[in-house]
Amino acid sequence: MDWQPIETAPFGQDLQLSVIENGEVHALVFPCRRTEGGWLRGLTRQLISIRPTHWRHWQLAAQRELALQAVR
Repeated sequence: MDWQPIETAPFGQDLQLSVIENGEVHALVFPCRRTEGGWLRGLTRQLISIRPTHWRHWQLAAQRELALQAVR
C-alpha cells in the first residue's frame, strides 16, 4: 500500500508512520496505533510524542517480530 496522508489514518490498527526530521523523511521501524489521545507504540501501548506526516498499514510480520525483540 502506498503512503497516505496522516489525516486519513484509521484508529486502533497497527500502522507504519513516516516523520520528517531535519528535513528528511523517515519511516518508523515499529508499529504505531492512533488513539483519541495521540499515538501509541503498537507493541507496548506507550504514548509517544511524534508528528507523523504519512501512514500505511503495517505489512510485514517479520518487521513486527524485529520490533518486538527490540523492546525486550
